[in-house]
Amino acid sequence: QVQLVESGGGLVQPGGSLRLSCAASGSSASIFAMGWYRQAPGKQRELVAGIPNGGNADYADSVKGRFTISRDYAKNTVSLQMNNLKPEDTAVYYCTADPKQWRKTWPVHWGQGTQVTVSS
Repeated sequence: QVQLVESGGGLVQPGGSLRLSCAASGSSASIFAMGWYRQAPGKQRELVAGIPNGGNADYADSVKGRFTISRDYAKNTVSLQMNNLKPEDTAVYYCTADPKQWRKTWPVHWGQGTQVTVSS
């Protein structure tokens, strides 16, 4: 089993920045892809960004050019640098991990979520 623990959420003004971090533990050697999803109030959960093993970073169109995902394979961590934040980025952000795939199905492992609120 893989455990994921997120940190770094909070309240920020529009145009500001936040950095989310996630650490994987447990059977982390089995992880193929790590990424981030989010869920805004009243909306479905959606993909934000992810990195499969040996692959390139992948982003939702809504965050391209503003968010940057990075992964440390040695430390089993993944981070999401979020710049130029907009009110529509307000959501609970979930760290995810999957042993086999990225984007084909929902990830197997999920963190508890961290709230990001963009408001003046």
